[in-house]
Amino acid sequence: MTLASKITISRILLIPVFILFASYYSRSIHDGQENPSFRYVALVVFAVASLSDALDGYIARRFNQSTPLGRALDPVADKLLLLSGIVTLSVTKWHVGFPIWFAVLVIARDVLIITGVLIIHFTVGKVRMGPLITSKICTFLQLSCVCWVLLDFWSIETRPLLLDILIYCAAALTVLSGYQYLSEGLRQMRESGHTSPDNKNAS
Repeated sequence: MTLASKITISRILLIPVFILFASYYSRSIHDGQENPSFRYVALVVFAVASLSDALDGYIARRFNQSTPLGRALDPVADKLLLLSGIVTLSVTKWHVGFPIWFAVLVIARDVLIITGVLIIHFTVGKVRMGPLITSKICTFLQLSCVCWVLLDFWSIETRPLLLDILIYCAAALTVLSGYQYLSEGLRQMRESGHTSPDNKNAS
């Protein structure tokens, strides 16, 4: 296994560590004995995991370590890390977190995309669907939301207005990109004839 792939796998293994310390921090707040050290560890773990994405990509290109395993695991690791951040900061009680509906929306979009890809793969046989510019912007906004919450040490009672605006912008791009993926998937299904009734010869 190449070094780049090992780094990618390490990023996946850091996800439960982040969730654990983020949950410990939430519990300390709930118990009325806030322990910021848990938050610092969660922040550092998330930062290391995020930065490792650039590192494994650089190593794979620079030292010709690109492998089918690495190419498959890298987007999975990225998506799991981002989802873990959004979901954890929605269901745990940080001073500033996400509304539950935001996590549900993000999960619903990803489930829709994965389901669509599987359906196209097993019916059409080939999925022709690359990343959309709206999807890239969506990912950037979602990650920005997570980073804001992790770094917001000063807001205690309510979310800042700018963070709320950022969350709604991320939600809008989540819906838009999900709709575009859905439309493209349906188009491919129509072109392959899988949305039309089966023609049966009369006996």
